[in-house]
Amino acid sequence: MFELYEKYLEVIDKYLEKCFESQSPFIHCKIGCTDCCETGEYPFSRLEAEYLMAGFPQLQPEIQNQIKNNIKYLLRQKSECKGRFLHRCPFLIDKKCVLYERRGLTCRAFGLACFETVDGKKVVKLPECSRIGLNYSEVLDSGEVDMSKFQLYGVTGPINHSLSLNYFEREILKGVTDLEFGEIRPILEWFNPNH
Repeated sequence: MFELYEKYLEVIDKYLEKCFESQSPFIHCKIGCTDCCETGEYPFSRLEAEYLMAGFPQLQPEIQNQIKNNIKYLLRQKSECKGRFLHRCPFLIDKKCVLYERRGLTCRAFGLACFETVDGKKVVKLPECSRIGLNYSEVLDSGEVDMSKFQLYGVTGPINHSLSLNYFEREILKGVTDLEFGEIRPILEWFNPNH
């Protein structure tokens, strides 16, 4: 069932590897750094959520139980929240993603700077970790992006387009008609029986 998606992931991973390489002076990600997994909504398409959970049965029973408990706890917290619910990823255990090889596209692309269109205007989107001295912190000046600092480090600038699932579908999936991602939701909603 996931054979075509895994081939697509190979293409995406090669593409993202080049992006990370081109931005390497600003990338400070390393094993154990989990800031990107600590606060978010983690948008996943139906296909990504199904692919992620297809790896769940291979996990050790105690890890499975911990994930189930994390999800139950977060769903209770979410039910008490009015508005956007930002949370720790339920698959982050002992500072590592227990289903890393099956992570979604948002997770794969996180850490890069890119341009996005907001209200018809092109703006630079930096990863949140830039605000705490990690990825791209070198290009910040009083909280604002200083574009000249990209050239100081030999980098032409942020990736010239959004790194969203919609971009990957439209630009990289060209001609692949059998792959259907489905609806995109925050990851917890895939586990919420009320949705």
